[in-house]
Amino acid sequence: MKQSIYEWGMLVGTYGDWFIMLVASCLFVFWMFRMFHRWLHEPASVNRLKLGKGGVLDADDENIRLLEQAGYEVTSGKHLVPIPIKLDDVPLGKGSRLYIDYIAVMDNSTYIVKTARDRMPMDWSASGVRDRLLVYSLLLPECDGVLFVDARERVIRKITFHIAD
Repeated sequence: MKQSIYEWGMLVGTYGDWFIMLVASCLFVFWMFRMFHRWLHEPASVNRLKLGKGGVLDADDENIRLLEQAGYEVTSGKHLVPIPIKLDDVPLGKGSRLYIDYIAVMDNSTYIVKTARDRMPMDWSASGVRDRLLVYSLLLPECDGVLFVDARERVIRKITFHIAD
Protein backbone atom coordinates (compact mmCIF):
# COMPACT_ATOMS: atom_id res chain seq x y z
CA MET A 1 0.00 0.00 0.00
CA LYS A 2 2.79 2.42 0.90
CA GLN A 3 4.55 1.67 -2.32
CA SER A 4 1.44 2.41 -4.42
CA ILE A 5 0.89 5.75 -2.62
CA TYR A 6 4.53 6.57 -3.24
CA GLU A 7 4.19 5.66 -6.91
CA TRP A 8 1.03 7.76 -7.21
CA GLY A 9 2.83 10.71 -5.57
CA MET A 10 5.66 10.35 -8.08
CA LEU A 11 3.15 10.19 -10.91
CA VAL A 12 1.39 13.36 -9.67
CA GLY A 13 4.74 15.07 -9.16
CA THR A 14 5.78 14.20 -12.70
CA TYR A 15 2.54 15.16 -14.43
CA GLY A 16 1.14 17.71 -11.93
CA ASP A 17 3.21 20.57 -13.36
CA TRP A 18 2.11 19.63 -16.87
CA PHE A 19 -1.53 19.53 -15.78
CA ILE A 20 -1.29 23.01 -14.24
CA MET A 21 0.38 24.35 -17.40
CA LEU A 22 -2.33 22.74 -19.55
CA VAL A 23 -5.12 24.35 -17.50
CA ALA A 24 -3.36 27.75 -17.54
CA SER A 25 -2.83 27.48 -21.30
CA CYS A 26 -6.51 26.64 -21.88
CA LEU A 27 -7.57 29.65 -19.81
CA PHE A 28 -5.15 31.90 -21.72
CA VAL A 29 -6.42 30.65 -25.11
CA PHE A 30 -10.04 31.18 -23.99
CA TRP A 31 -9.20 34.72 -22.81
CA MET A 32 -7.44 35.53 -26.12
CA PHE A 33 -10.41 34.18 -28.10
CA ARG A 34 -12.81 36.40 -26.10
CA MET A 35 -10.61 39.48 -26.66
CA PHE A 36 -10.36 38.75 -30.39
CA HIS A 37 -14.12 38.18 -30.64
CA ARG A 38 -14.86 41.46 -28.84
CA TRP A 39 -12.37 43.34 -31.05
CA LEU A 40 -13.81 41.75 -34.19
CA HIS A 41 -17.41 42.73 -33.41
CA GLU A 42 -16.73 46.21 -32.06
CA PRO A 43 -17.21 49.04 -34.54
CA ALA A 44 -14.04 50.64 -35.82
CA SER A 45 -12.82 53.71 -33.97
CA VAL A 46 -15.21 53.40 -31.07
CA ASN A 47 -14.58 56.30 -28.75
CA ARG A 48 -17.12 55.95 -26.00
CA LEU A 49 -17.73 58.98 -23.89
CA LYS A 50 -17.45 58.38 -20.17
CA LEU A 51 -19.39 60.88 -18.12
CA GLY A 52 -18.07 61.90 -14.76
CA LYS A 53 -20.08 62.79 -11.67
CA GLY A 54 -21.80 65.79 -13.23
CA GLY A 55 -22.90 69.03 -11.67
CA VAL A 56 -24.56 69.45 -8.30
CA LEU A 57 -28.30 68.76 -8.26
CA ASP A 58 -30.45 71.61 -6.97
CA ALA A 59 -33.32 70.36 -4.82
CA ASP A 60 -35.44 73.40 -5.82
CA ASP A 61 -35.07 72.79 -9.56
CA GLU A 62 -38.54 72.44 -11.07
CA ASN A 63 -37.22 70.16 -13.85
CA ILE A 64 -35.88 67.70 -11.27
CA ARG A 65 -39.13 67.81 -9.31
CA LEU A 66 -41.15 67.14 -12.48
CA LEU A 67 -38.94 64.18 -13.39
CA GLU A 68 -39.19 62.73 -9.87
CA GLN A 69 -42.98 63.14 -9.86
CA ALA A 70 -43.07 61.15 -13.10
CA GLY A 71 -41.06 58.33 -11.48
CA TYR A 72 -37.59 59.11 -12.78
CA GLU A 73 -34.54 59.23 -10.55
CA VAL A 74 -32.14 62.03 -11.51
CA THR A 75 -28.67 60.58 -10.98
CA SER A 76 -26.42 63.44 -12.05
CA GLY A 77 -26.50 67.11 -12.93
CA LYS A 78 -25.13 69.17 -15.80
CA HIS A 79 -22.33 67.71 -17.90
CA LEU A 80 -20.15 69.74 -20.24
CA VAL A 81 -18.69 67.82 -23.19
CA PRO A 82 -15.87 69.76 -24.88
CA ILE A 83 -15.60 69.28 -28.64
CA PRO A 84 -12.35 70.42 -30.25
CA ILE A 85 -12.88 71.30 -33.91
CA LYS A 86 -10.32 71.60 -36.70
CA LEU A 87 -10.90 73.24 -40.06
CA ASP A 88 -8.28 72.30 -42.67
CA ASP A 89 -6.09 70.92 -39.84
CA VAL A 90 -6.20 74.24 -37.99
CA PRO A 91 -7.97 74.47 -34.63
CA LEU A 92 -11.19 76.45 -34.98
CA GLY A 93 -11.06 78.78 -32.00
CA LYS A 94 -11.53 76.96 -28.74
CA GLY A 95 -13.87 74.47 -30.37
CA SER A 96 -17.37 73.97 -29.10
CA ARG A 97 -19.16 72.13 -26.33
CA LEU A 98 -22.37 70.25 -25.68
CA TYR A 99 -24.34 70.44 -22.47
CA ILE A 100 -26.27 67.55 -21.02
CA ASP A 101 -28.67 68.90 -18.41
CA TYR A 102 -29.24 65.71 -16.40
CA ILE A 103 -29.02 61.95 -16.49
CA ALA A 104 -32.18 60.19 -15.29
CA VAL A 105 -33.00 56.54 -14.63
CA MET A 106 -36.32 54.70 -14.62
CA ASP A 107 -36.87 50.91 -14.64
CA ASN A 108 -33.17 50.20 -15.35
CA SER A 109 -33.29 52.50 -18.39
CA THR A 110 -30.96 55.49 -18.54
CA TYR A 111 -31.95 58.71 -20.27
CA ILE A 112 -30.20 61.91 -21.27
CA VAL A 113 -32.26 64.89 -20.16
CA LYS A 114 -32.49 68.15 -22.07
CA THR A 115 -34.60 70.99 -20.75
CA ALA A 116 -36.69 73.50 -22.69
CA ARG A 117 -35.17 76.93 -23.25
CA ASP A 118 -37.20 80.03 -24.05
CA ARG A 119 -34.60 81.34 -26.49
CA MET A 120 -34.44 77.99 -28.36
CA PRO A 121 -37.99 76.71 -28.95
CA MET A 122 -38.25 73.09 -30.04
CA ASP A 123 -39.42 72.27 -33.55
CA TRP A 124 -41.42 69.05 -33.08
CA SER A 125 -41.10 67.92 -36.68
CA ALA A 126 -39.02 64.81 -37.42
CA SER A 127 -36.16 66.87 -38.86
CA GLY A 128 -36.34 69.38 -36.01
CA VAL A 129 -36.08 66.67 -33.36
CA ARG A 130 -33.29 64.98 -35.31
CA ASP A 131 -31.28 68.18 -35.72
CA ARG A 132 -31.58 69.12 -32.07
CA LEU A 133 -31.44 65.81 -30.15
CA LEU A 134 -29.90 63.05 -32.29
CA VAL A 135 -26.39 64.16 -31.37
CA TYR A 136 -27.03 63.26 -27.71
CA SER A 137 -28.25 59.79 -28.59
CA LEU A 138 -25.17 59.22 -30.76
CA LEU A 139 -22.88 60.65 -28.09
CA LEU A 140 -24.07 58.13 -25.48
CA PRO A 141 -25.36 55.07 -27.34
CA GLU A 142 -25.71 53.08 -24.11
CA CYS A 143 -28.56 55.39 -23.04
CA ASP A 144 -32.12 54.38 -23.88
CA GLY A 145 -33.23 57.74 -25.20
CA VAL A 146 -33.52 61.45 -24.60
CA LEU A 147 -36.05 63.09 -22.29
CA PHE A 148 -37.11 66.59 -23.22
CA VAL A 149 -38.46 68.36 -20.11
CA ASP A 150 -40.54 71.51 -20.27
CA ALA A 151 -41.22 72.49 -16.65
CA ARG A 152 -43.31 75.51 -17.64
CA GLU A 153 -45.71 73.35 -19.68
CA ARG A 154 -45.24 70.43 -17.18
CA VAL A 155 -44.44 68.03 -20.03
CA ILE A 156 -41.85 65.27 -20.33
CA ARG A 157 -41.33 63.83 -23.79
CA LYS A 158 -39.32 60.66 -24.39
CA ILE A 159 -37.48 60.55 -27.70
CA THR A 160 -35.80 57.41 -29.06
CA PHE A 161 -33.91 57.09 -32.30
CA HIS A 162 -33.74 53.84 -34.26
CA ILE A 163 -31.09 53.99 -36.93
CA ALA A 164 -31.75 51.37 -39.62
CA ASP A 165 -28.92 49.22 -40.93
